[in-house]
Amino acid sequence: MTMKSSERIVRLSIFVGDGDVWHHKPLAGEIVQRAHDAGLAGATVIRGIEGYGATSRIHTAHVFRLSDDLPLLITIADTEERIRGFLPQLDDLEMSGLVTLDEVEGIRYTVPERPHTHWWQHAQ
Repeated sequence: MTMKSSERIVRLSIFVGDGDVWHHKPLAGEIVQRAHDAGLAGATVIRGIEGYGATSRIHTAHVFRLSDDLPLLITIADTEERIRGFLPQLDDLEMSGLVTLDEVEGIRYTVPERPHTHWWQHAQ
């Protein structure tokens, strides 16, 4: 049976471009690695097909237009204390982008672990 729990959490959203780098590595990958190293609950990078930011230049994945800097959205969710504690790790990344914090309701679905059985073993 699936169990469900709900709590107030903070969603950190970081808007950057896929051409952004830090020390010759993709910036988004560095942010996700730092979030992982900090033990945050989870991080996801979402690639946009079109968008614009501070430069007001539209970046698009249209087949007839080459874009070297499609928009990326990095989302990280955890408790407010852990997210706010993580924010200083963004300071030395020399990035240009928008960072937002939203308080959201997090709903966690979990399935209780069942004993592992192989096909040749009979479940008891």
